[in-house]
Amino acid sequence: MVNPIRISFSFHFILTLFFLSAHQISAVDYPINVWPKPRTFSWAHPQASLISPNFSIIINPSSSSSSNPFLIRAVKRYHTQILSEKYNPLVTPLLNLTSTTQLQTLTVNVVDPAAPLSHGVNESYSLSIPTSEESTAATLTAGTVWGAMRGLETFSQLVYGNPPKIASGLFVSDAPLYPHRGLMLDTSRNYYPVHDLCRLIKALSMNKLNVFHWHITDSHSFPLVVPSEPELAGKGAYGEDMKYSPEDVKNVVKFGMEHGVRVLPEIDMPAHTGSWVYAYPDIVTCANMFWWPAGADWPDRLAAEPGTGHLNPLSPNTYKVVKNVIHDVLSMFPDSFYHAGADEITPNCWKSDPAIQAYVAKNGTLSQLLEIFVNSTLPYILSQNRTVVYWEDLLLDGNVNVSASLLPKENVILQTWNNGPINTKKIVDAGYRVIVSSSDFYYLDCGHGDFLGNDSQYDLPPGTNQGNGGSWCGPFKTWQIIYNYDIAYGLNEQDAELVIGGEVALWSEQADSTVMDSRIWPRTSALAESLWSGNRDETGKKRYAEATDRLNEWRNRMVKRGIRAEPIQPLWCIRNPGMCNTVHPFVVDDSCPNPKI
Repeated sequence: MVNPIRISFSFHFILTLFFLSAHQISAVDYPINVWPKPRTFSWAHPQASLISPNFSIIINPSSSSSSNPFLIRAVKRYHTQILSEKYNPLVTPLLNLTSTTQLQTLTVNVVDPAAPLSHGVNESYSLSIPTSEESTAATLTAGTVWGAMRGLETFSQLVYGNPPKIASGLFVSDAPLYPHRGLMLDTSRNYYPVHDLCRLIKALSMNKLNVFHWHITDSHSFPLVVPSEPELAGKGAYGEDMKYSPEDVKNVVKFGMEHGVRVLPEIDMPAHTGSWVYAYPDIVTCANMFWWPAGADWPDRLAAEPGTGHLNPLSPNTYKVVKNVIHDVLSMFPDSFYHAGADEITPNCWKSDPAIQAYVAKNGTLSQLLEIFVNSTLPYILSQNRTVVYWEDLLLDGNVNVSASLLPKENVILQTWNNGPINTKKIVDAGYRVIVSSSDFYYLDCGHGDFLGNDSQYDLPPGTNQGNGGSWCGPFKTWQIIYNYDIAYGLNEQDAELVIGGEVALWSEQADSTVMDSRIWPRTSALAESLWSGNRDETGKKRYAEATDRLNEWRNRMVKRGIRAEPIQPLWCIRNPGMCNTVHPFVVDDSCPNPKI
């Protein structure tokens, strides 16, 4: 894989060169590991040191970072965790304590403490943990507060046991390959309480992921309370206890900042807006109509799934409401990115409206209709100093799309979800930055069947090939599928520069807070490592084999930290290293089944 983004961390370049010259052993031989695997991990002679009961984390007082509220909160959080976690690894690290001298301090140095949490911020750090004979003080140096948080997480994963011990005599020099590493969660189809969103953010931070893409609204419900348009949630939410107030949003955004995770809001439009109809029936077409009428072919459906409704680009009131919504959302979410949706325009939904029928009868096209909507909304968003993210459909849909001339490349990013690397290449060939969320690799809801009732595909004679089990994007995306996907696959080095990162996605037709953790973790941990340090070793070979044991251990630690991640193997496999591997490479059988043909 071409590594398109390499964050500079020249402030410790000399230290890096020094430690790189030291002897290194392969990660599979390390007695304790970090997830995601650091870019440089030098540990020539693995050993451990006790952590003092009076251990402290000191923010360098000579730096203005000592007053940064987010770093202060992070230091307090990690200090408590380091002394109280007492994690017992599944496989006891074979590390000797070199002496009874204890590690007393970790000093945190930040080069640029004022750097805001935004796209492309420097997340690099270096971490030096000396042996007890060398010193009782460890040092963490980071480019920014957010890099310091990544370094604190690494430090915490090197702590284990009761009383707590830490891997020592090592040096880490680390930075992410990609600046955008995240997860999208849909909270419209099913509601997730705020405390679950905060637990999700905490887990994202543990895995050094930095974006929570919050798909807040859709045709099914409008849970976000918009102060200037309160009736949208008042009539469009599932209930009074299934709303996100401005105070809820403030708390989620703040929690994200405290954990180094950006919160990127998405208000999908003009499709996926059926829930708006309860407050504004005059601006929504085909709302509450049956999604796929009897006798109609698939191209004649009114929506991609149950839950119809598109905003009407010809209604003047549409833009009054939309502008109010966008204004309030931008006020609540300070991130420099705003996701404006624009996926899955279904032609017949618009065609069901009399005004649009008249427009089309006068030789107007649905693509021109979409261009009217974009021209009436995009300039306003840009005027608020935001970069706009759209789903790929806006440019690539085969039926309804807009001209690239309407989408300034310096202000617009496209998020791809169809056709794997094919659509990624189409987007970068058009000159746009891209976020990769290919459903073939990154959709976490795939493989759980479908949610339609009265579905005859589940009533077939025994022996019938069940295909993908009714899941449009099946089969299930295993952690290995996610880990091994190269998001810049097939791109040259120049084009790969436009791939800014990726997101896994959990659409919630069949998910809510009861299954959130297990649907997301540890599969999203696989994404985290592949986008942080890659999925290949120093020789260029895919490293999913040695990652298995490390992921088992990391999943176990996440569970101990309160994240209900699903297991990837029986515990027996972990206790019997190598016995659950296969030594038979998978071979695709493309031979002709009948030798006479």
